Amino acid sequence: MADSALPTAPVPQLAQSVRDRSGVRRRLRYYGEKLGGSLISLFAVILTSFFLFRIIPGDPVRTMTHGRPVSIEQQEQLRRDFGLDKPLVEQFWSYLTGVLRLDFGDSFQFNRPVTDLIGDRIWPTVLLVGTSVVISAALGLWLGVRGAWNHGSVGDRVNTGVALTLWSVPSFWLGLILIVIFASELGWFPTSGMESTGVEGWERIPDIAHHMVLPLVTLVAVVYAQYLMIMRSSLLDEMGSDYIVTARAKGLRDVIVRRRHAVPNALLPTVTLIFVNLGFVVFGAVLVETIFTWPGLGQLFYSGLSVPDLPLVQGLFILFSAAVILMNLLADLLYPVLDPRVRP
Repeated sequence: MADSALPTAPVPQLAQSVRDRSGVRRRLRYYGEKLGGSLISLFAVILTSFFLFRIIPGDPVRTMTHGRPVSIEQQEQLRRDFGLDKPLVEQFWSYLTGVLRLDFGDSFQFNRPVTDLIGDRIWPTVLLVGTSVVISAALGLWLGVRGAWNHGSVGDRVNTGVALTLWSVPSFWLGLILIVIFASELGWFPTSGMESTGVEGWERIPDIAHHMVLPLVTLVAVVYAQYLMIMRSSLLDEMGSDYIVTARAKGLRDVIVRRRHAVPNALLPTVTLIFVNLGFVVFGAVLVETIFTWPGLGQLFYSGLSVPDLPLVQGLFILFSAAVILMNLLADLLYPVLDPRVRP
């Protein structure tokens, strides 16, 4: 009688609680591993940045004083001012402590803090490359969906052939061809720069858009094929799945099957690619910005390599790499949310 009076343990609730705690631990472990891997990658980038650009042949002082009446004593004074006369270990320690304070030092050739130069040049790059990523993703996804849903058709073969051809073309070569045809010969667009002199107020918006056409077309033409091919391949894989066959067997129209079932599942690999390319937004397009004299981070990086301007290229390299690492981390964290099948 005494035993029958004892309350029974809520076994199902207890088991559910154990499973919930186990799931929380797995998720925390997953997020911790991804965050730890990103921090390790960033630290490796910081180490690599210091030694990588010191392997580049060239003397910054000699490059900057080339063709100028500068004595040997003045060159040595410049080396002392730049800190190039110090031992390598001391230079590395000064560089490392500066990076931890987000202080990349002063540029050799511009004689300004690297952070100020980045602040001046980052918005033209975000405008150009960010716009190209949005247009490339929208165009590539649209053509990829249409190509996969009508695979084997004439339109699919033409779109795939054109995309692969443009993808294989070097961006600098395509940019030069566009300059020769549409700028030099036809005179439809400017050959260089971001805006015309003397343009102020609201008139700057159409002027900047006019200058941006050729570099934007160059970037979109080279990049959109990535989205098209990945979306097309993913959707072709999904079209053979059982749930697609079941949806069609229920009598759903092709438009409904494509929009509500096939495309959302096929988008997952493309979402990862979009995040990766967003990381390259701040990196810009070094060759495209240089060819079109677009005043962004890519052109700034190219001018820094020509010296070499060590503080400038080191700071930009860390910025570019950190953006890519951050976007990869966000993609890893969001992927389980978008796809329950890979949830930890």
